Amino acid sequence: MDELEFRRRLLADPQDKDPAVLEAKAASSANTKLASELEQLDAMIDQALRVDVPDDLVDKILFKQSSDVVRENRKPKFHLAIAASIAFVFGILLGQFNWQSLPTSPNAASLGQIALAHYYNESPFTDAASEGATLRQVNAKLAPLGVLFNGQMPGEIAYVNHCSFDNKAALHMVLKEENGETYTVFVVPDSANKTEVYSDGKMEAVSLPAAHNSSVIVVAEDGAKLMPLAEELKAQLNQRT
Repeated sequence: MDELEFRRRLLADPQDKDPAVLEAKAASSANTKLASELEQLDAMIDQALRVDVPDDLVDKILFKQSSDVVRENRKPKFHLAIAASIAFVFGILLGQFNWQSLPTSPNAASLGQIALAHYYNESPFTDAASEGATLRQVNAKLAPLGVLFNGQMPGEIAYVNHCSFDNKAALHMVLKEENGETYTVFVVPDSANKTEVYSDGKMEAVSLPAAHNSSVIVVAEDGAKLMPLAEELKAQLNQRT
């Protein structure tokens, strides 16, 4: 089980006792620490949501049903307790995980900005990958988007998987060329209106509108020759027939 799958499984269920998860948990001190933190967080959330029901709640309900007196419409105090608990848990989540948040709307940021945020979040795991994936595997993961690549990839496919890009299913791929250059590629189900270039001074992203209302986005270090690769990938990306 790779690091990304391990993190996703633990985030979905910190109490997952699957043998593969337990093996990955024990594989490194970092994994063990993450599992411990998530288990503690899960316990804190459970405790925060355990709200005591007032002792006189039954009497109040019976009185309300039998009384013809118009009373002020108020929310029971235990609702406020639940709201406070949820706010408390949300604060814990933000404090526990200092992950770079992704924009939640295409209107909030460009595709390039979203791509860089996604890159920074995943690069500690994906940059070290060396899967040697095939074009067939890439196209299998592109199937939900209704597109595929025709022709060989320009470099070794070191990593390929599905990902959530601005809350939409997308393809995340890492290409390593013979000259040592590494490129992160996203194929997303959002069509850029035009070619876009975005840089934060360290990394740069180029997004091109592609087949079937999709976009190809290439991320690399600022100053790298992104456009030729982005245009080559766009030319090879076609709608499935």
